[in-house]
Amino acid sequence: MIRKACKQDIGAVSAIYEAIHDSEEAGDVTIGWIRGVYPTKATAEAAVLRDDLYVLEEEDIRGAAIINQIQPDSYKEGAWTVHAEAMEVLVLHTLVIHPAYAGRGYGREMVAFYEEMARERHITCLRMDTNSRNQRARNLYASLGYHEVDIVPCEFNGIPDVRLVLLEKQLDD
Repeated sequence: MIRKACKQDIGAVSAIYEAIHDSEEAGDVTIGWIRGVYPTKATAEAAVLRDDLYVLEEEDIRGAAIINQIQPDSYKEGAWTVHAEAMEVLVLHTLVIHPAYAGRGYGREMVAFYEEMARERHITCLRMDTNSRNQRARNLYASLGYHEVDIVPCEFNGIPDVRLVLLEKQLDD
């Protein structure tokens, strides 16, 4: 089940962030995040306050994502192929699945939820980003029909020297 997160979920989401940092530091995954910089507990807290954090829960919380219409400043540099006003775009941020549950289809489930949310809101332009180093995410998004439209060098969420891959997908009306 995917549902809107509440304050009580912040600890579980933060624990997922920490588990991902552990996996990256161990060399098991390459995401491009930095512990203590992004994402952190404050990332989850801010999303709960904005009311745009969602969690995937079975027996426990196994994944999370931020879904809203906020396009980071670095998106202004992108060579988007779908031209849309800000209110016509839905953005997926910080999609995470606990490493213990990787490879079980939860990432696909979260993206399907995001797409359904867009349809319900009559939004056809979907955007997201990932670090160019995160090949696993890039492969997932490509398999789901997202197109890499640009790679923008920037500082992103406090992380320096990021090559930010911008992805988009247009849904049918």
